[in-house]
Order: sequence, then C-alpha cells, then structure tokens
Amino acid sequence: MRVSTARYEAFEAGAPHSGSRLATSLTLAAMSLGYGVVQLDVTIVNTALDAMGRTLGGGVAELQWVVSAYTIAFAAFILTAGALGDRIGAKRVFMAGFAIFTAASLACALSPNEAALIAARLVQGLAAAILVPNSLALLNHAYPDDRERGRAVAIWAAGASLALTAGPFVGGALITLVGWRAIFLVNLPIGLIGLWLSWRYATETTRAPSREIDLPGQLAAIGALGALAGAIIEGGALGWQHPAVLAAFASAALLAVLFVWRESRATQPMLPLSLFDHRLFSLTALVGLLVNVAIYGLIFVLSLYFQRINGLTAWWTGLAFVPMMAVVLPVNLLAPRLAERIGACPTIVVGACVSALGCVGLLWIEAGTSYWAIFAQMIAISSGLGLLVPPLTSTLLGSVEKARSGIAAGVLNATRQTGSVLGVALFGSLVASEGAFMTGLHASLAVSATVLVLAAAVIGIGARSRG
Repeated sequence: MRVSTARYEAFEAGAPHSGSRLATSLTLAAMSLGYGVVQLDVTIVNTALDAMGRTLGGGVAELQWVVSAYTIAFAAFILTAGALGDRIGAKRVFMAGFAIFTAASLACALSPNEAALIAARLVQGLAAAILVPNSLALLNHAYPDDRERGRAVAIWAAGASLALTAGPFVGGALITLVGWRAIFLVNLPIGLIGLWLSWRYATETTRAPSREIDLPGQLAAIGALGALAGAIIEGGALGWQHPAVLAAFASAALLAVLFVWRESRATQPMLPLSLFDHRLFSLTALVGLLVNVAIYGLIFVLSLYFQRINGLTAWWTGLAFVPMMAVVLPVNLLAPRLAERIGACPTIVVGACVSALGCVGLLWIEAGTSYWAIFAQMIAISSGLGLLVPPLTSTLLGSVEKARSGIAAGVLNATRQTGSVLGVALFGSLVASEGAFMTGLHASLAVSATVLVLAAAVIGIGARSRG
C-alpha cells in the first residue's frame, strides 16, 4: 500500500522526470507557453476590434468591454490565484488555469454575439490571472539554484515579449486569411501542448493548507474595479449624468472603501496594506498604474484610428504595431545598464518623459496622416515604456523584504492591469461620441502626456524626498 501511494504521488507530480535537465527545460517551456499566451491575447485582440464590431454589430463601448473584461478579471484575481497555488499546489492550479484559458478561447471563437464574447473574455482573464503567478512559482520550484533561476526567468520574460510583439502581426494575418475568430483558435494548440508538458514534466510545489483565501476581499475588489470600469465606459455612451453611470461610480467608491476596510482587518489579506508603509513600494506601484493608463489606452484608440479613420486592413494595422512592440525588448535589455549608471529612479523618470514626448509629438495627428509621419513618435512611446519597466519592477521588489517579493510582484501586476482597464475605459469613452473620434484621440494623447509627466514627477520627487 505504501509503495502504491508513493507511485501515485510520483506519477501525479511528474516525479520520474524531476531532477533531469530535460525535465526542467520542458517545464520552462510549459511555463513560457502559459505566460506567452496571456501576453499574446493582450495585443492580438486589438487588431481584430474593427472586424469584431462589423460582425457582431457592437459599438465602441462593446469593444471596450471585449478588451476590459479580460484585464478586469486579470487584475482582480491575480493576487488570489497566487494564494490558491500556495494552498493546493501550483501545478494543479496552473494546469487548471491552462485548461480554463483554452476552453474560454474556444468559447470566444464560437461567440454568436458581443455579450457571449465579453463573458468568454472575462473567463479568459480569470485564467490568465491563474497562469502568471503560478508559472513563476513552478519555475522557482524547478530551478533551486539562484543563477539558473535568473536565466530561466529571463527566458520566460523574453518569450512573453516575443508573444506581445508577434500579437499584432499574427492577429492581422489570421484575420485577413481566416477571420477574427481564428485569433482565439490559435490558443488551442498552445494550450494543449502547455497542458501536456506541465502534466508530464512539472513537479508539484509544497502545499500550505494554512494559506487562507480572502474571499470577501476578492469579491470587493472585483466589484469595485468592474463598477469603476463600467461607469467610465458607459459614461461615454450614455452620458456622464446618466443615473446608471452615477450609481456605478458610487458603487465603485463604496466597494473600494469596503475593500480597504476588509484588508485592514483580515488575518491573511489578499492585499497586505502594510506593504504600502514602504514609501518606494507605494510610489512604484502608483507609477505602474499611471503608465499603463497612458500606454494601453492609447494602443486601443490607435488601433481604431488605423482601421476606422484611415481605413487600414487588420493586416496592415498589425504591421503598424509591430515596430512599436518590437522595440520594447532591446530597450528592456538596455534599461538595467542605464540604471546602473544614473540610478533606477532617474531611469524611470527618463522613460516616462520619453513616452510623454512621443504623445506630445502625436497631438497634430489628423485623419489620413501618413504612418511614416507618426512612426518616430510611436517608437518613442514604446521605447519609454521599455526603459522604465525593468527598473520599476526591480525597485518595487527591492523596497520590501525578500520573503514578500512574491506578493509584491503580484501587486505590481495587479496595479498595472488596473491601469490598463482604466486607460481603455477612459480613452474609449473619449472617442466614442459620433463624429468626434479625432477630438477624442487628441484628448487621449493630451491625457497620456499629462499622466506620464505625473508618473515621472511622482517617482522623481517622491524618491528624492525619501532620500
């Protein structure tokens, strides 16, 4: 009986292969596929917005929900997903996340209307939140050596950057050749391969049954973020004085207060408020939110600009975004060197200012403006992003004790995804008015430039005050 139980546990955890270099390499491949497919779906959808709108009959508000449903669930669930992996095992949770993501992708592809698509995207976002923290936990388990783990995480992150870059190109090609539903079907083979590799080669992490799940805090977070995004999205469609919009803003404020109250009293909170006692942690988390408001909101409206105003096909829209996404990776690699020379916080300030200048340079954009006339500005926006993210992440992680680095990374991911939700909601509302797209685009660019300058001031002045 004892032998049978040992064999079962070894089979369940993939133990026959643990310890071999092949097993750890294929575990890395599985984790990279998990993170990569999450990032792929961040950018691949933007090229399909116009095609979805024409097929399903939705307006800008519905398209905002298609994008935001994913990021709302991603932002709201990511902290709980990490705690769940600690409690019952990261391998089990990761595989469940991959299975849910794959099934939700199929549901997206088969959606008969915009409501079904939005619901499926919400489930996709939940699965994405499960995949990201648990993929890191499994990498940490597979690579006990610090140096090897660092290389593995670099490969994991590089794969995600490649997926982020390839998203617009792959999406444009699939939409042109097959149709917009194909951008979700491409996730199916990735999901099946990732599931098989995870089941066969990943080893289970140690369970911590004492790790509690903060369900009231989780529900309050979902409600607050969803109500706030809904108020901003529907404010552009219904008007800011509409009773439903005002009620949504009030609900968001009330739920946010309830969330903070709950987290201040929970024995094992979803978001430990004590983290924000560290000044640098608070500053970098805020900068992460502000930067994503500006950048990801702009990607949404620029995608609509290329297709609805300039009449580009999904293929050419995808190509238009490729240089913008591709420049992020080499600048990511340059950022640590610059941070070593001038400091992490000054590097973040430079990155935010470069992106802000790119936004200012686009303020004169009009309907029919040549792509090459705005090419340098788009590169500046993405270069600034690539420059500030590595020092932002390392500064945030370095501001707390190592034992809390996992939850700190989760908070940064959550705040950045929250910024993405707010950016898409706000900028989409600005361009949603009939016949006022360009006015809304100019307003979005002005807001982005202002928010990025504010981010630079927050970290520049705040860090100096701390010093």
